Amino acid sequence: MKVLILGGDGYLGWPTAMDFAAAGHDVTVADNYMRRIIAEETDSEALLPTPTLTQRAAKFKEVSGHDIHVRIGDLADPEVMMSVVAEAAPDTIIHYAEQPSAPYSMRGFKEARSTFKNNLDVTFNLIWAMIEHAPKAHMVKLGTMGEYGTPNIDIEEGWIDIEHKGRTGKFLFPRAAGSLYHTTKVLDTDLLWFYVRIYGLKVTDLMQGPVYGLSTDQADLDPALVPNFHYDDIFGTVVNRFLVQAVAGIPLTVYGGGGQTRGYLNLRDTLQCVMLAAQNPAGEGELKIFNQLTETFSVNQIADKVQSVGNQKGLNVEVKSIPNPRKEMEEHYYNPTHSGLIEMGLKPHYMTDDVVSDMLDRIIDAKDRIIENRIMPRVKWK
Repeated sequence: MKVLILGGDGYLGWPTAMDFAAAGHDVTVADNYMRRIIAEETDSEALLPTPTLTQRAAKFKEVSGHDIHVRIGDLADPEVMMSVVAEAAPDTIIHYAEQPSAPYSMRGFKEARSTFKNNLDVTFNLIWAMIEHAPKAHMVKLGTMGEYGTPNIDIEEGWIDIEHKGRTGKFLFPRAAGSLYHTTKVLDTDLLWFYVRIYGLKVTDLMQGPVYGLSTDQADLDPALVPNFHYDDIFGTVVNRFLVQAVAGIPLTVYGGGGQTRGYLNLRDTLQCVMLAAQNPAGEGELKIFNQLTETFSVNQIADKVQSVGNQKGLNVEVKSIPNPRKEMEEHYYNPTHSGLIEMGLKPHYMTDDVVSDMLDRIIDAKDRIIENRIMPRVKWK
């Protein structure tokens, strides 16, 4: 396939690019470095050094022999998006190109507007670039399980059958996002569903849970190829933050009661899911939706797991509850369906003690790079 990856500099985008290139596909990546800029502005840089996209592509070529073509530009600019899509002439477009931080989107008006404008403009521009330059291409869009919120019913895979007053219909599953970032993803889904119906686009929307991990077959070839590992309160997921806190000797900060439950998956499984979605494209005028996770944990369960493995390494890990800076339910029902990708062939990597231990070892090696004042919450939902 000719594959265009938007947001190719990201935690998921860069490993995805290497994975597709290693599988023999013709890969182009595009990015505007928005995450890098925000990380610098908010003192939230990644734990491990991450060369530029051009430098990483050159290193990947050196160690693997595979090419990755790089385009740097603002995809929220329609002319840039049109140019990138026209030149790449892709069969498959993988869309990661959005500001991915919920806390950043809740920081204030400037950050909220930046998130809203970037995320919706990029998606809208991509839709029209496909209509005009790649109408037969298949878009694989990264959504988020955060779109659904925490409803008091089972979460179906994107769609739900409703019976009302003796009649039935199939609808998008109700969304109730908990941050502006997650709300932009809800709006993405509605935009895509509209243009799929009207223009016959082919789209797969992957509702992904939080991802953890540093290791992939390609990233392990050279330290310069490692994914962006953030541990701060802006970009760091709860798993990353807890791992770094354990190594730094800081009590694991459980927000509130710690009963917040979400669906998680290993970085290696994200790569599997995206590849499976690309190999099994939606049909013309079809919006496929899959819930992309492999297991669910509460915050307390993750803290217990990191504490247990950390203590086996002599880290003397403590756990501490702090006031929740977010507005969210801390105890709730959570049962998402996630059978579609398994049925397509996903072979899950679970969060075993060995997996946690390996991540801790990687962080221990970089312990001198940890900046402690980045870890505690600096943003409150208001």
